[in-house]
Amino acid sequence: MAAPAERPTVKSPADAANLVLLEMAGLEQEHLRTIILDTKNHVLKIHTVYIGSLNTAVMRVGELFREAIRLNSAALIIVHNHPSGDPTPSAEDVQVTRQVVEAGKLLSIDVLDHLVIGQARWVSLKERGLGF
Repeated sequence: MAAPAERPTVKSPADAANLVLLEMAGLEQEHLRTIILDTKNHVLKIHTVYIGSLNTAVMRVGELFREAIRLNSAALIIVHNHPSGDPTPSAEDVQVTRQVVEAGKLLSIDVLDHLVIGQARWVSLKERGLGF
């Protein structure tokens, strides 16, 4: 693991999106990842939690936190792509976000945002007030 000064720092949703946008925008299956952060929002790891089918990523909330717990993380950001290219959050995206935010509170891991990646565009659920 790189020294903290060498790790990217996430200060905004755009910072987080820029870490994954190029790689995730063109994926043909839905990928669910977490950007795992330390107490100063330095990136500890970008972890792939799940790779789904064409339009769904079914996961257990506990799976999303496993690596963050292992790394003794302070916070995380959920990121997933929509293979359709349209980053508009679905009702399911909002529901999952609510569940994950609540689980994070119980685990003392702050869920800072949930980003949906589309074709060269992204949406922050937190900025839109969805699920937070």
